[in-house]
Amino acid sequence: MTADASLTRESFRRLQPINTPRPVLELPDRVWTDEDWRRIQRGYRARDMDEKWNVFVEGDVLFMHRSWTGYGVYEASFASVTGGGRRIASAVVEADEERYRSMGDEYDRLMTELIISAIVLGEPAVDLRAGLVELTARASGRSDLPSGVVEHSVLGLRSGS
Repeated sequence: MTADASLTRESFRRLQPINTPRPVLELPDRVWTDEDWRRIQRGYRARDMDEKWNVFVEGDVLFMHRSWTGYGVYEASFASVTGGGRRIASAVVEADEERYRSMGDEYDRLMTELIISAIVLGEPAVDLRAGLVELTARASGRSDLPSGVVEHSVLGLRSGS
């Protein structure tokens, strides 16, 4: 596969669809450019054990699966925006707690955008990362959580492209 070839469902050994989909009621406000969308369509494959996400697109739907288990966690449907670019029009998250434990819509909105921005596009996503740490600390009731540990546990590391 060339560097510009898009990943497909068949690019991954074992993928399991979302078992119990729950709509994500809070969606990211971001409009991704047409160039961003072309990069998103190429997808992302975890390259080592420190990476947590495999991502691919079918039509206008972005599928985000955990790399170790193959479980589908998020699906985001994109729609064109007047003037160019795309935004997420709807999304679902896995509600089966045996597969994924959501911390609510605000968390799922943030994670959806963070996976796209930091993992797929390779952006620094500093504000999103800070939001992840803040939400995780709030949910756990602990203010002393090291940001690197929080990020690695749910987002993983992104290897160089």
